[in-house]
Amino acid sequence: MEDLKRLFRKGSFLLILLCLAVAAGSFFTGFKEDKGRKQPEESWEPAMEISGSAATGNTGAGDNGKEPQESLSLPYFLEEPDSLLGEAEEKELENSALSAALEVQEVYRYAAIEEDAPYTYTVRDFSREQRNRVVSMLGEAGYVSVTDGANMENHNSVRDFYSAYLKGQDSLVTIFDVNLDGLIGAYTFIHRKGNLQTFYVQIGWREGGVPEIISTAVSDIAEIKLTEKGYFIYAYTVQLYHSSLRQFWRAAPLSDRCRELTEKYLDGLSYVNYNVLVTDWDSNNVEDILIPCMFEDLYRMDTGEILRPENGEIPAEVYERIMTTYFPVTKERIREICGYCADTDSYPYEMIFSSPYPPFGEVVGDKENPDGTLTLFVDGVWPDYNSDCAFTNIITVQPFDDGTFRYLSNSIEKKELDIPNVYDMK
Repeated sequence: MEDLKRLFRKGSFLLILLCLAVAAGSFFTGFKEDKGRKQPEESWEPAMEISGSAATGNTGAGDNGKEPQESLSLPYFLEEPDSLLGEAEEKELENSALSAALEVQEVYRYAAIEEDAPYTYTVRDFSREQRNRVVSMLGEAGYVSVTDGANMENHNSVRDFYSAYLKGQDSLVTIFDVNLDGLIGAYTFIHRKGNLQTFYVQIGWREGGVPEIISTAVSDIAEIKLTEKGYFIYAYTVQLYHSSLRQFWRAAPLSDRCRELTEKYLDGLSYVNYNVLVTDWDSNNVEDILIPCMFEDLYRMDTGEILRPENGEIPAEVYERIMTTYFPVTKERIREICGYCADTDSYPYEMIFSSPYPPFGEVVGDKENPDGTLTLFVDGVWPDYNSDCAFTNIITVQPFDDGTFRYLSNSIEKKELDIPNVYDMK
């Protein structure tokens, strides 16, 4: 979950010196080789600083009606801030994290631990079932715990912490985040004398299910927010390169039904790369939303695999099967719209370039219709802009007996934020 896992960790000073030495050597070598040759201009994005609810720096997102803000020039390597905790308190939190890990070591006892850097301490093929079991065991032991695709255990502790924060009271809460690779991150949020910080402890694993602290870090927090729907959103004072503006967990539970529908019908669809979710459409104007770049996401949803085109082309049989399955459109119209090449019986591959800070859809309700279709009520969640309901969608789908489905229509309505303009996000 954490984008900053963590550049400025205790014990990393020697590694940073080594990186600086290598970089310096590369610089002088390159300077000698390229002397007299004109170098292309390169853009450099500084780290950003979050102040209040605004982020200064190049966000790359749509303007949302706001004036662009000037980037701050900050050092590449940043010193760890002074901790709000004393050494004894930090040590107590480290011991608590190890104690929590011991509660779940049975899950890791026979796990295959990676031995090669940089994956040392991680678990090979750590399954969703294993992650959920770890979260459940931690919850039963009284810890706040969470992982992707599961409800947070003991989430009321987060609400209590936020309530104390709003009242100006000193408080703290620790959230154990079970990562996809089996590592466990213990994030302690501290509010003390009007200041916010996290104290982070990362737990890795040795063979036989032996937990070990592999890093700790102290970070200043610029802001936190617990939304009406229960999203706990926070921003670091200093945002490092390629990280999100804000980090988040869903603290309040989501029903199993809504989670299942979200994963089946929405995971993988983008609000910012094409118009499927941001345009009102149905069978009468579906052709308006069909563009080649959307195929890559549909292919991954259909096959569970990453698209690997050969020579920049996609076989027509594959392309047309997927497009006509997931949308109410004929093969003939697909050929007219999406660049079919008769000589090679294929379609051109159009790569999607990721847009920063995208929102995502979350099903919050559904209705089964008499004709067998399903209507989904969707909230667009945009944590990077502090919103758990930026806009709402009503999406109608037709489920098929083989597990596939077809999108039949979409409508979208602005709520807390403007609806993304796909072309502005590019």
